[in-house]
Amino acid sequence: MPLTLAIDPPGDLARFRLPAGVAARLRSLLDRQDAGHPLTPDERAEAEGLVEMADLLTLLRLRAERGAS
Repeated sequence: MPLTLAIDPPGDLARFRLPAGVAARLRSLLDRQDAGHPLTPDERAEAEGLVEMADLLTLLRLRAERGAS
């Protein structure tokens, strides 16, 4: 059963982004994969987790922007 929570996001939520080093690591993993070099199972799990985190931050940022308009 899905659970919905209502929260008051911090005012600077629109600035939430992956830290530069984390974004660089994700780009590196995805670039390697795109170049035809298979990722190890650990690297694949890491990349999937980072993509999920990036997606979550994007959704939060979009909601904050939508709420501000």
